[in-house]
Amino acid sequence: MLTAFARAFRTPDLRKKLLFTLAIIVVYRVGTHVPIPGVDYKNVQQCMDVASSNRGLFSLINMFSGGALLQITLFALGIMPYITASIILQLLTVVIPRLEALKKEGQAGTAKITQYTRYLTVALAILQGTGLVATARSGALFTGCPVASQIVPDQSIFTTITMVITMTAGTCVVMWLGELITDRGIGNGMSILMFISIAATFPSALWTIKLQGKLAGGWIEFGTVIAVGLVMVGLVVFVEQAQRRIPVQYAKRMIGRRSYGGTSTYIPLKVNQAGVIPVIFASSLLYIPSLIAQFSGGNSGWKTWVQNNLTKGDHPVYVTTYFLLIVFFAFFYVAISFNPEEVADNMKKYGGFIPGIRAGRPTAEYLSYVLNRITWPGSLYLGLIALVPTMALVGFGASQNFPFGGTSILIIVGVGLETVKQIESQLQQRNYEGFLR
Repeated sequence: MLTAFARAFRTPDLRKKLLFTLAIIVVYRVGTHVPIPGVDYKNVQQCMDVASSNRGLFSLINMFSGGALLQITLFALGIMPYITASIILQLLTVVIPRLEALKKEGQAGTAKITQYTRYLTVALAILQGTGLVATARSGALFTGCPVASQIVPDQSIFTTITMVITMTAGTCVVMWLGELITDRGIGNGMSILMFISIAATFPSALWTIKLQGKLAGGWIEFGTVIAVGLVMVGLVVFVEQAQRRIPVQYAKRMIGRRSYGGTSTYIPLKVNQAGVIPVIFASSLLYIPSLIAQFSGGNSGWKTWVQNNLTKGDHPVYVTTYFLLIVFFAFFYVAISFNPEEVADNMKKYGGFIPGIRAGRPTAEYLSYVLNRITWPGSLYLGLIALVPTMALVGFGASQNFPFGGTSILIIVGVGLETVKQIESQLQQRNYEGFLR
């Protein structure tokens, strides 16, 4: 990997792309520390110091924003609205025939869907910004902080609208920065910004582990966490690269005087076909009861049960529910994102077949059978990766929402592998000598 980056810096045009990407990352990180109008920054910092262990409800969004959410800065919402909009559009593509037709139109249809994603991102940013401002005004953003209700001193309608507009504009800027990296940088800009947001929280979180440790001044806990993290990263890399290759043979056809086909290829079915989406779905769904319980009044029985069982990451009910939701969403997302019947029809259209399997419906049934078999270990792997680091870190007395957990490892490793592959592919395009020298 380091060799690929070194070769990329020696290539002039790739060096420009890498430096441009680094410049955008610097701008993005600066924006995460610029407070928005109407917020008392001193009270925010005081509450973050006092309520450092009570951020569970907003930890997922705070992680994707690089810690900017709880500081209520310009990029407080981060790329979470864009991620949510992309997932919603992808799910609606299966339900709405118009979106499915756009998806099949190629580049023009993809551009149209991207435009719809931008509109939905702005709408979600307004909705999430309003919710964040309302939470900050009520003092529920930091539980246990004496000055939590004074984070927004001026609670007039004008100030509230200004704060929502500012955060929505910040989300639009983040979306624009990500598209700049995609067009003029080294790859998928949104994935790189997500990578930077998560990685930015690592140093402070690791140092917190060291300060909270009791063995040798906390260095033993610190080293153990680093070692466990490296082992988990190695396991994630191994599984993320694993795939089942379905052989495909194309029949030879004569069109005019030319012969087409007769080649052999394969369909790569990854063990983790769903990626990190099931973990995000499960985490978001588990936050809904906690959110409702936090804003509901009184001390009803269901509210007490939710606060006792669904807010602590080491509780057996939370762990079991989280694991089962990850397994369910893994199968659900794979069923939506991969259509065996469509793949079988495309193979039949171009004269392709799987050796030993008839074209058409038998091919679709075979692909569905293989996909279901490899999704089981993939879903169990996702559940274990999401839970094992959290349980291990809780054993050290750390917060159950420490960012060096399953979700962050999956995203960082996935984005890192994707970025390295893109750099290597661009290097191959520029260094390919061909047959004539």
